Amino acid sequence: MADIGDSKGEFRGIIYRNDADLKAWLAKRPPEAALEPALPIIDPHHHFWDTPHRGSYFLPDLLADIGGGHNIVSTVFMECQAMYRKDGPAAMAPVGEVEFVNGIAAMSASGNYGPCRVAEVIIGHADLTLGAGVRDVLEAEITAGGGRFRGIRYGVAWDGHPSVGKFASRIVPPHLAKDPTFREGFAQLAKLGLTFESWQYHPQLPDAIDLARAFPDTTIILDHVGGVLGVGPYAGRRKEILGTWQKDIAELAKCPNVNVKLGGIGMTSFGFEYHERDVPPSSEDLANGWRQYIEPCIEAFGVNRCMFESNFAPDKQSGGYTELWNAFKRITSGASADEKTALYSGTAARVYNMIKP
Repeated sequence: MADIGDSKGEFRGIIYRNDADLKAWLAKRPPEAALEPALPIIDPHHHFWDTPHRGSYFLPDLLADIGGGHNIVSTVFMECQAMYRKDGPAAMAPVGEVEFVNGIAAMSASGNYGPCRVAEVIIGHADLTLGAGVRDVLEAEITAGGGRFRGIRYGVAWDGHPSVGKFASRIVPPHLAKDPTFREGFAQLAKLGLTFESWQYHPQLPDAIDLARAFPDTTIILDHVGGVLGVGPYAGRRKEILGTWQKDIAELAKCPNVNVKLGGIGMTSFGFEYHERDVPPSSEDLANGWRQYIEPCIEAFGVNRCMFESNFAPDKQSGGYTELWNAFKRITSGASADEKTALYSGTAARVYNMIKP
């Protein structure tokens, strides 16, 4: 489970297993061999962090995970409120995260840590509720990113039920994406050629649709297949929720500026309870559970607007990195070579302006 925090990056959240317990749990299942090991993959969504609540996930940890046999050629770092600046204006605090990750990216670019271009692209955070004033923050992040900064994520996930709200990464009011000041800040993104990562829960997808329609010139990436909930009041209602979610996904797909990430389903908020098992699930288990969300997204958006993501380390609560990508490859076993290229690297390379494998 991802930690939860406030807008200052001070986390108040929990995690189901600490680092040691998680490693012990994952070790209960012998590692699988990577399927289709030659297929180039851009992992467009992972984190780095070091907090008392989440433990530590740095370059050596990611390299260990991607070393399981899949051909991970490059990655995209996703903001997670890591290493914010302690001093200076509060609005500029997120620039520290970009500086931090740019250092890791420079380490990887030396070639001393393997062929994968780790954090080739950096997605940061900026407070869009600053309105037009957020431009100063965005420009500072562009400078700090050294050519790697591509956009921001501002998580607007909100739910009134306490058993759901605890999964959110930030404390935000409902319908923040419709707030005029938020949108004034949002309008700065396209002017600077920056993208926006849309992270919300599935009941909020109508707000995402409205935002995408209001800003057709802004490239939007829908994270985690739209954030389907399966906990709290949403537990035991998977079939019912699936129908409503599919309608919203189909409507959002009508917006050509929106792309979707296929992943994040390993987060415990999806309600699969894989983390409760004594032995981690196999890739077959994961594929069987996740297929119902991945296939409708591909059908609605098409392969050229879909990209698979690891969302590590949060999705690690449901299984290993190698098994995660094996699950995706099982789901796409019937796809053509061109379709697989789009899903595993092509869409990410286009959306984030990355080096094509």
